Amino acid sequence: MTETQVTDSLVFLATCPKGIELLLADELAELGGEPGKTTVAGVHFLASLESAYRICLWSRLANRVVLCLVREEGVETPEQLRHAVAAVDWRAHLGPGGSLAVDFHGRSEAIRHTRFGAQTVKDGVVERLFAEGRPRPDVDLRHPDLRLYANLHRGRLTLGVDFSGDSLHRRGYRRDVGHAPLKENLAAALLVRAGWPEQARQGAPLVDPLCGAGTLLIEAALIAADIAPNLARERFGFHGWAGHDERLWRELHREAEARASIGRKRCRSRLFGFDESPPALAAARANAMRAGIPALIEFHGASLGRLERPVGVSDEARGLLITNPPYGERLGELPELVTLYGQLGERARAVFPGWQLAVFTANPDLGHRIGLRAHRHYSLKNGPLDARLLLMAIPEADEGQAGAEPVPRPRLSKGAQMFANRLEKNRKRLRKWLKQSGESCYRLYDADMPEYALAIDVYGTRVHVQEYAPPKTIDADQAQRRLFDALTVLPEVLGVDPAAIVVKRRERQSGKGQYQKQAASGERFEVREGRARLWVNLRDYLDTGLFLDHRPVRRMLGEMAAGKRFLNLFCYTGTATVQAALGSQSEGTEAAGGASDSVSVDLSNTYLEWARDNFALNGLDPSRHRVVRDDCLRWLETAQAQFDLIFMDPPTFSNSKRMEATLDVQRDHGRLVRLAMARLAPGGTLVFSNNQRRFQLDADLAEFYVVEDISKRTFDPDFNRRPGLHHVFLIRHREAS
Repeated sequence: MTETQVTDSLVFLATCPKGIELLLADELAELGGEPGKTTVAGVHFLASLESAYRICLWSRLANRVVLCLVREEGVETPEQLRHAVAAVDWRAHLGPGGSLAVDFHGRSEAIRHTRFGAQTVKDGVVERLFAEGRPRPDVDLRHPDLRLYANLHRGRLTLGVDFSGDSLHRRGYRRDVGHAPLKENLAAALLVRAGWPEQARQGAPLVDPLCGAGTLLIEAALIAADIAPNLARERFGFHGWAGHDERLWRELHREAEARASIGRKRCRSRLFGFDESPPALAAARANAMRAGIPALIEFHGASLGRLERPVGVSDEARGLLITNPPYGERLGELPELVTLYGQLGERARAVFPGWQLAVFTANPDLGHRIGLRAHRHYSLKNGPLDARLLLMAIPEADEGQAGAEPVPRPRLSKGAQMFANRLEKNRKRLRKWLKQSGESCYRLYDADMPEYALAIDVYGTRVHVQEYAPPKTIDADQAQRRLFDALTVLPEVLGVDPAAIVVKRRERQSGKGQYQKQAASGERFEVREGRARLWVNLRDYLDTGLFLDHRPVRRMLGEMAAGKRFLNLFCYTGTATVQAALGSQSEGTEAAGGASDSVSVDLSNTYLEWARDNFALNGLDPSRHRVVRDDCLRWLETAQAQFDLIFMDPPTFSNSKRMEATLDVQRDHGRLVRLAMARLAPGGTLVFSNNQRRFQLDADLAEFYVVEDISKRTFDPDFNRRPGLHHVFLIRHREAS
């Protein structure tokens, strides 16, 4: 074991975000340190006390600066840890009556909890002080005089005094961080990697077109104005250390204040932030004010699609365009982001020719949508996310096209162009039918091209995209690129806003998966289907509330239901009941009456509430059209009423906890049909439907009932390319001989 003495040469550890260790080592050398071994998220270095103070004040990249007291191997047990701590002369570090806190990181076989590790370190300090007749120090977790840093990894103990106190990335200016905060020292690292310090010395401009809370801009301004990033911090960890030299610290602090005053006046760089969110801009302005550099940054409200060169920045000026756009951690965010990244590339080429573009993203495939080749990229961590900084040179404008607008988009890939052509072909094929039928909700595309395994449904002015989960033999990155191709094409071909496109992944569902929420937007809207008005929700559930392939079946029920008692089993959102209750209306004729009354049965409260809302939307009388929450099998076994028309569309499989047993439509449909037929009045009809692709109807059902397979007649033109998508049977009682 070794203990560092308080001399001109002290041993330190500086920690940092993963991926910027080499940058930190260079910074430490510039600030007077002597970098040694680099570890994951840390750099060991030697420094005088003066250099250590300067590093705490000026480091833009470090999280913590730790004065190392112990670096020892073979520490595994609590006893070994306590003894290693007790060997330190704590009189040199903790003054009489001083308080203490311990930050413990790591573990061993015998030390498995950080709280236990911290307690053991504290016990070692107390043991040494007690042996020397010193009082037990108080523990103050929030504002201790001395904060100890302890790290135990594979038996190697690093123990020291935390000179930082609070993490150095907390500069103190950022209280309003927005929705996706970028840590200040990571932002500074991005700027260093992008070459901003050198550009700032030359007076180059900087623009963040998606500035959010302004962290990149503020860190860039601090660099350009030669302002120490921690100048406004009132207290560091070393202030409560027994070896602290207050005179030396005040001298360094006064020097930094003087440099900041001069730097603000001499700064030649102009910095600009754009964002379309008023709250984000308000937060950015407030952060810049607290950082003491409000005059160095101009903030403007503008969307990326309307980004223009800032007033006062000449056409000859060359600078840095840097941003940290959203990454799309959720699938449903991708349509807008694919367009946003494409816009970023378009506006960069149109407005900032000859500039450098730096984009930090945790989704490199989105980065490809910019349409510019990255000449350099760096792998970094943004919290738990793997991310990359992409550096791109924006090409100079051709002399013959100077001032020409707009800059053309990058060409689509061959596959994307073929996909766009297929969408156009499908629209042309369906155009006449859509005009005649008046339908506004339809399927436009269903994996017509195997490489683009998507189902695309149009709901008026909105689009629902379901990505079929690719098999394991398909490269996931390639599948994502094709999805991005599709999301690039769709807004242009269909003439819709990217915000109106919703994306989900369609995987084999079991149990109650179909009922589980995908989101919680509550964003539903009204659509029309024939005479019916129906609520749909594209975002919150796997399904939308309206099965488009069953449109002809619902139409048929409306035609069959006049004056009849109607039963809807596994009713989902009650759309079939609405059509049956409203009845049919042929062109040029008066509407036929609908069902005299109905019962709709389902086990899901969510969908029964949805059904009630659909009923209310169409003015259905709840005393005549009832909903019942129950297991359909159980309900059929106990029901007494009879019905003239029954619709039953069970799920392919369900193991809901609210059911007494699992339901498999192939295995159980015989029992379901017989129970339903027991409730069917003489002369009535059971319409039995399901979506099991390989479904086979039990042959013995035809011995007892009249069965007619009408599946081929239940597909409108938008689904006639997938004739096996569902099966529909009309089942009636045999007439008594």
